[in-house]
Amino acid sequence: MKLALIGSGKIIMMALDALKTMQEIELVALCVRPESEEKGKVLCQQFGIAKLYTDYQVLLQDEEVDTVYIGLPNHLHYQYTEQALMANKHVICEKPFTPHWEQLQELILLSQKRNLFLFEAITSIHTPEFAIIKQNMGKIGEIKAIQGNYSQYSSRYNDYLQGHVHGAFDPKQAGGALYDINLYNIYLLVALMGKPDNSRYICNRGFNGIDTSGIFTAQYATATASCVGAKDSASPGFFIIQGTKGYIQVQGAPSLCQKVEVCIEGETSTVIRDESINHMIYEFAYFRDQVASQKRQQSDELLALALSVSKVLTEARENVGLIFE
Repeated sequence: MKLALIGSGKIIMMALDALKTMQEIELVALCVRPESEEKGKVLCQQFGIAKLYTDYQVLLQDEEVDTVYIGLPNHLHYQYTEQALMANKHVICEKPFTPHWEQLQELILLSQKRNLFLFEAITSIHTPEFAIIKQNMGKIGEIKAIQGNYSQYSSRYNDYLQGHVHGAFDPKQAGGALYDINLYNIYLLVALMGKPDNSRYICNRGFNGIDTSGIFTAQYATATASCVGAKDSASPGFFIIQGTKGYIQVQGAPSLCQKVEVCIEGETSTVIRDESINHMIYEFAYFRDQVASQKRQQSDELLALALSVSKVLTEARENVGLIFE
């Protein structure tokens, strides 16, 4: 894989840290905004990146690049992904894929038509610990209840309270708690249980209508679920699946799946991943191997999951009249 990174924010820094240990991924180029060119030069020197671009269209003409990783604000994902696919590049796009599920549907069809790979960068479902959760789902009996909470007091929230709106709290940039943080709870829920039979979203709204925190509830044939996501308050993170014979609990941020406790008929075991491991290495390894194999079945299955999650998020947003342009 010959990869170009698009952006220079926090998520790009995490990706760079992960990629420095990855084999068979060549980091060919970095693309930043013109006003971030000096920062881009420093990053290129620090991480041994040969090419720096400040024009995305010029980067897309680089024949050496076969895959782009889009680490930009949410509202730019659709546009940048579509342009990359039209330039015959495979695409790894940060979550959430698109603000509207219809846009994602278009991108999936475009990627399939052009025989290109399209991935959503969701860390949790690629971790070894998520595989352990799936392996034990059938051992805890009939699933009855699922609870998730991912809440962090945003470093941008104090500014928001003073009327200074960053992208994370801007509906014009597809911000808010549902799409930024509760998404991780909902992704685990849908990945493990499928799309709910019905669902509802209630939330606390800020002065510009954005959801600063909220609760997503869902109903399945024999189970109920609730997912809390907050950017205006904090709580220990967790995700727990309760069955008639036991439970499975993610302890800590649901986005990481770093510590998983499994209890089956009173017998408890715990798996803890080393904190020093950059959790993004697992998803990048998956993306690399999929592109190398040129087999689309697994990636198409994950695109179907992404589309289901996107549909659930869109419906939840419509529940409360939260409008994204």
